[in-house]
Amino acid sequence: QGLSSPMLRCPSQRLLDRIVRRYAEVPDAGSIYMDHLTDRDKLRLLYTLSVNSHPILLQIFPDVEGWPFPRYLGSCGRLVVSASTRPLRDFYGAAPEVAADLALQLLAVLRSMGTNDLNYFFYFTHVDAGTFGVFSNGHLFIRDASTLGIIDKEEGSQLIDGQQEYKDIFSCLTVDCQSAFVSCNSIGEKHSLVMVCRELLPKLLKGKFLQPVQEKIDSFLQHCADGLTDDQGVNGAVAKLAELLKPLRSCDSRFAYRYPDCKYSDKY
Repeated sequence: QGLSSPMLRCPSQRLLDRIVRRYAEVPDAGSIYMDHLTDRDKLRLLYTLSVNSHPILLQIFPDVEGWPFPRYLGSCGRLVVSASTRPLRDFYGAAPEVAADLALQLLAVLRSMGTNDLNYFFYFTHVDAGTFGVFSNGHLFIRDASTLGIIDKEEGSQLIDGQQEYKDIFSCLTVDCQSAFVSCNSIGEKHSLVMVCRELLPKLLKGKFLQPVQEKIDSFLQHCADGLTDDQGVNGAVAKLAELLKPLRSCDSRFAYRYPDCKYSDKY
């Protein structure tokens, strides 16, 4: 209780079980007996969750299962080794068709993090140009998962009354102890979409297309960024934006993650 990590602000027993069973930094990771963690292992896990939950997320939601994270290769103290990506900021000056492709991928990632087969709802507490990255094949991933929170839509949050006042030995390592916590119940589907529409998509799509297409894109982005409507209103603006962007991307070898499949499938 009380860990400051966004990942554990709205915990459930199902999520905690997944963390313990998939924690890879122990000799017998995945044991069904749950007796493979020594006291040192437990402290290391708690410390990692407190300081930077990024490597834990990469372990419990691996890319081989389709999650939009880089592959986790290992860690040593604060050093984490994973497959490399270029940050999204490197593509702010990219060609229009590349920008459209990345924007569509970004929206698809957010959609998958909100709706998936495991019924976990992922939301960002902060996004910037380094949060997302792009592999050499053009595929976009979440490059920094340390600001991701998780809500269990199957079990619901088990945050007890007063838990935000509880202090453990790690609570004040990385954040202000007096910081106000956002209520789990107040986080909706539009939470991450509004952040991305404000912070990332305008920089990626600004001035990229001819009128009147650019004007429509800017209008949908503004509607999404305002976030004044309910989840459905923001989702509607994002859906219209995606529909507008789809014809603007191209199908060629620059997009190796979907080429040549895009020539033969409407999916792309």
